[in-house]
Amino acid sequence: MSITGNYDHYHRSGSTGSGGPDRPERCACCVRTMKWFPVLFIVSVIGWSYYAFVVQLSFFTVTSVVQRILFLLFYHLILIMFLWSYYQTVFTDIGRVPSRFRVPRSELDRLLRATSEEEQKQILEAFAKELPIVTRTLNASVRFCEKCRLIKPDRAHHCSVCGVCVLKLDHHCPWVNNCINFTNYKYFILFLGYALLYCLYIAFTTVMYMELIWSVSGREGKVDGRFHILFLFFVSLMFAISLVSLFGYHCYLVLLNRTTLESFRTPIFRYGGPDKNGFSLGKLNNFQEVFGDDRKLWFVPVYTSLGDGMVYPVHASHLTAPVATASPGGLTPAVSSEFSANTRITMLTNKDDDILMGGDEVGSEADQHQYKPNGNHLLYQQQNGVSTMMTTTPHRTRPEDIV
Repeated sequence: MSITGNYDHYHRSGSTGSGGPDRPERCACCVRTMKWFPVLFIVSVIGWSYYAFVVQLSFFTVTSVVQRILFLLFYHLILIMFLWSYYQTVFTDIGRVPSRFRVPRSELDRLLRATSEEEQKQILEAFAKELPIVTRTLNASVRFCEKCRLIKPDRAHHCSVCGVCVLKLDHHCPWVNNCINFTNYKYFILFLGYALLYCLYIAFTTVMYMELIWSVSGREGKVDGRFHILFLFFVSLMFAISLVSLFGYHCYLVLLNRTTLESFRTPIFRYGGPDKNGFSLGKLNNFQEVFGDDRKLWFVPVYTSLGDGMVYPVHASHLTAPVATASPGGLTPAVSSEFSANTRITMLTNKDDDILMGGDEVGSEADQHQYKPNGNHLLYQQQNGVSTMMTTTPHRTRPEDIV
């Protein structure tokens, strides 16, 4: 690991080059404008589909008043939820890493003067000892971003498109011109789900009129509008086919508590090493971590995700080094997992090991019991073979509170 190249870039005096100071700014403005083209394309397709369904199909093709009302009622309900979730996905600010993770100038100077990679690792480890991070790099070093000059929180990654480190980065989506991350992941899932429902609804309601729209008899406007309806059917079907796989894949990731990046790059924990299921708490708990614990708001595009985007409940085996021996009936060192979430935890109380884990892991039903902490600080310890948990004051962190 070497930070010299990027570090020198930050301390280099500004040079605008032969193009003058305005040229890079104009280029950056053009790039930012072009990034909105996919969003404008989606909005244009939605606008055209509205005209084709409401005007050409509902008013010029459907003859029954009752059927027309039902068509329009359900269509507008789905459309509102679809546009609402899309708007939230596009315009929700990304979760940026707080300033307390930023390495100060004095530490950066020490890193620059370090003569070996091991010395750099020790400097970063010393700075990060007070930070709530449990993941490491392949060489067991603290995850450090050379571009942002900060320690990366667990599950955070640098987005090359946005140019910043993003909390729980899933991927950067050009169709929403935004990072899919901790702050808008729920909105993104709902956007995919309502988009799929929107396409399927249009496809099923137009297919019954495929024969009728080819008839040249009937009211004026039917012949001209038949191409809109025909094209609407095939476009909605095409989008539905592509959305099925994407929506299904992200539902799979939610249930396993993984991001797209983590599905290809297994998280490496300081204790325990690589573990794809290190953040998994069981399917229901994983779902609630993204969608919250209020069932009435699960499918509404409002913020209900649990946590602060920086600290996540993990298996206890990833929080402390394994203990080789322990005195019978004695007190083992407490494991502290600090997280800002009302997350339900399944606690297994086996005779040999006490592990915080999801309901999908091993263990008999007699050894399991559900515990929902009402606080943001979790202590786990074993006394005479009995597992206990202690919590403090609860709170729910909002995206605007992450500074």
